[in-house]
Amino acid sequence: MITDQRMPASTNLPPLGLLVDKANHLVQTIAAPSIVQLVLRVALAVPFWRSGILKWGGFLKLNDTAVTLFSDEFMLHLPGGPYHFPAPTVMAFLSGCGEITFPILLILGLGTRFAGLGLLFMTLIVELTVPDGWPIHLTWAAMALAIMAYGPGRVSLDHLLGRALSPER
Repeated sequence: MITDQRMPASTNLPPLGLLVDKANHLVQTIAAPSIVQLVLRVALAVPFWRSGILKWGGFLKLNDTAVTLFSDEFMLHLPGGPYHFPAPTVMAFLSGCGEITFPILLILGLGTRFAGLGLLFMTLIVELTVPDGWPIHLTWAAMALAIMAYGPGRVSLDHLLGRALSPER
């Protein structure tokens, strides 16, 4: 778990050392772990949400483009392949559901680590589908892993629920 830590201020520093010390405290304030965790959650949620919203034509109704992409365009680049997606309508539906549900959970900070795991899995599937996109996929994977490892931070429903349900109130 990440905690908010600060280096102790030192009064025995020369003027340049005091300036560096103040700059260090400013950077620590700007990059407080809870802010970083919130920004990570939002940054990972946005591209998946934007992709997911394009797949729907109504409530639980995929648009024709989403199904066509999984039927005709998208291919799994595995050894000996590429191969068509199995059950393209089901894959389009699951993809669309995940791309909407997981970002909402991330933004709310609810079930955050599991949402990060879901988006990490989706990132792996996207990488198998679009192997030339690995630089951005690597970034998504790193954000998902950081969310899974360090949690949602203090600005989240997970944190509020944890405090509310804690026996040490």
